Amino acid sequence: MYVDADFVIKAAAVLAALLAIGGFVYKIVTWVQRQRRQDEDIAAMNEELCLLTYGVLACLKGLKEQGCNGPVTNAIERIEKHMNQKAHDQKKKEGIS
Repeated sequence: MYVDADFVIKAAAVLAALLAIGGFVYKIVTWVQRQRRQDEDIAAMNEELCLLTYGVLACLKGLKEQGCNGPVTNAIERIEKHMNQKAHDQKKKEGIS
């Protein structure tokens, strides 16, 4: 087999194309992995935020039981309304009636 300049150029072109395709696929894979990690982080933050909201609601209800009124009652109503709306939106997303 005779190796001339044309063969070397074609081999280099094929190698460059394979490297370019491989680099593109690698970028896609790393991007998808990063998106999954972000989705997991967001889900964890949402769970933590939910727990914090329940804690704040419990504190506000405790204050109301001790006789605090006005802004406490308003805050309780707003938090409960928000939680109910979120629960109904979640049911719609999951297809639950």
